Amino acid sequence: MERNRLYELSISRAPILLWVGLVYAATIILQNTLDPRLLQSLIFSVVISLHAVFHWNSHSLVKDRPWVYFLIQGLLIFVSALLMPAGFPAALIGLFPVLIAQSVSIYYRKVKIIYLSLLLYALFCLAIVSVRETERLGLYIPMFLLMMIVVIAYAVLFYQQVRERVRTQTFLSDLEMAHMKVEELTLANERQRMARDLHDTLAQGVAGLIMQLEAIDSHLLKGNSGRAHEIVGQSMRQARRTLADARKAIDDLRSVSSSDLNFEEVIQEEVEHFTHSTGIRVALTMHVRLTWPKIVVEHSFHMVSECLTNIAKHAQAQQVWVTVTDKLERLIIEIRDDGKGFDTDAVGKMAGHYGLIGLQERARLIGGKVEIVSRAGEGSSIRISKAVSKGE
Repeated sequence: MERNRLYELSISRAPILLWVGLVYAATIILQNTLDPRLLQSLIFSVVISLHAVFHWNSHSLVKDRPWVYFLIQGLLIFVSALLMPAGFPAALIGLFPVLIAQSVSIYYRKVKIIYLSLLLYALFCLAIVSVRETERLGLYIPMFLLMMIVVIAYAVLFYQQVRERVRTQTFLSDLEMAHMKVEELTLANERQRMARDLHDTLAQGVAGLIMQLEAIDSHLLKGNSGRAHEIVGQSMRQARRTLADARKAIDDLRSVSSSDLNFEEVIQEEVEHFTHSTGIRVALTMHVRLTWPKIVVEHSFHMVSECLTNIAKHAQAQQVWVTVTDKLERLIIEIRDDGKGFDTDAVGKMAGHYGLIGLQERARLIGGKVEIVSRAGEGSSIRISKAVSKGE
């Protein structure tokens, strides 16, 4: 509030000084037309100049004791009226209302504005009495009140416009900051998306190729060239698919449209590919009756693929169970194995191991959650759940 008040005073300096200049000219003309007084006119010019300087620096003078500022300004107007006995009506009626109107910006409480108005009105009446124009009080007071109403009304409108401008500038500044924040979040989300896509395409594809090459080497050592040749063919197909997936990730495209994306088919193909690549038995159970959005199917497919890849690389499992159901309006995906297990507290803490982090990010993106249970020597179980949301 303090900052806005000082800004209002600062921006109102130009119109006030213009008005003070007009009042000064009117007072000089009236005085020197009716009763020329050169010395008093010069002193009056100095007093009005000082009055204008105070107006110009009002935004800094009212910080601590605004009442001192108004008292000094009121006394300067009072002195100027005494110096110009013939032109004093212009000075009093022109300057006192402006000072009262200025208090609208400095004091936000109506009580203080009323007290100040009464004080300046008293100075106005005292000035008239001092120049011995008491018989014209009945004329000057209505003129003073009328001028005060007009000037205060103008001041209220003026300061309202200034406050609206300040609010608009503040809003635009906040909007710009919010826009920058959105850009930062967008970039962060894009980096995460790129990391997930690279992991799910290049990293998993290369990992699969390594496992197949190891299998080929094992079969060649055993003299089983037929099986090795079969796996070579699978490896070539896997390499082509990895390359295609990498290109699609770079181009931010998907291999199939939402109308062609079948939940059961993509999971079935992934499980078959895993079995052919690793030789690990997989028991697949699928009961999907709802039509899930493409984004849910895509992320679910990648999460199943990530879990199977982790099992092949780390679990040393002999059997895997994959269950996909959507009972009670909730999608449940569970992948279990009978492998060696792992420390769940170390998830996300080891450099170079980002699969489970990507799993949790994908679950968050579709509004789901991931539960990981694993004990040394007792295998692992990963459960992904996602409730049906409005619009699905």
